[in-house]
Amino acid sequence: MNMHRFKTIALAMTMSCSALVGFQAHANTVDAVLKVGQAKTAAAQKSQQAVDKLASETGDLLQDYKTVMKQVDGLRVYNARLEKQIANQLKRINDIENSIDQVTVIQRQVTPLVIRMIDGLEQFVKLDIPFLLEERNERIEFLRANLDRSDLSVAEKFRQVLEAYKIENEFGRKVTAYKGSLQIDGVERDVNFFQVGRIALLYQTTDTETSGAWDKEAGDFVELDKGEYRTAIMKGLRVARKQASIDILKLPISAPEAVQ
Repeated sequence: MNMHRFKTIALAMTMSCSALVGFQAHANTVDAVLKVGQAKTAAAQKSQQAVDKLASETGDLLQDYKTVMKQVDGLRVYNARLEKQIANQLKRINDIENSIDQVTVIQRQVTPLVIRMIDGLEQFVKLDIPFLLEERNERIEFLRANLDRSDLSVAEKFRQVLEAYKIENEFGRKVTAYKGSLQIDGVERDVNFFQVGRIALLYQTTDTETSGAWDKEAGDFVELDKGEYRTAIMKGLRVARKQASIDILKLPISAPEAVQ
């Protein structure tokens, strides 16, 4: 009896040990599976992080690429514009170089022109009504003296001659009064000259007793009738000096000549 109970207990213990061993084996298997799952999860997370990092870097690279392409397009437009500007500048440089090459030729042509213009101006003054002769002749001498000056450019000499022509042109539009002296009956007399453009040049002595006018045909001054022109010349002198208002004056004016 005791032997049978002992066998039964032994068998129960054997079965308990077997179950315990099986449970322990099963637990070890589950732990291994969980560990593998955890490892896979960790690897998956790590892989996802790598993918996210690569996606972020790819997005940044794409944005940088788009930015660079915009800059490239802008540079293309800018370079095209610069090429046109450079082409225009090269053309201008070529034109300037051609002009520089022609400067010497132009200077050689301008200088004889200036000389001819001064000669023509001098001849014109000699043939014109003899008003302000001293001033006008001094201007011509000034221009001739400047021809030999090395410190003046050809352009400046030409400008001075043009200015002299302008002054002469203005004389034809002015009514002028100025003082001077004149030989009257062999005696030097102080007179007041009254110039009306280029159509009349009259004089009157300072005592207003004698008046005269330039006669182109005679090439000299001729005395005028005192009663007919004395008052008109006196008033004309006041008008020229801005001492009286402009009015109609009776003056000896030469008739215009027909052009030959």
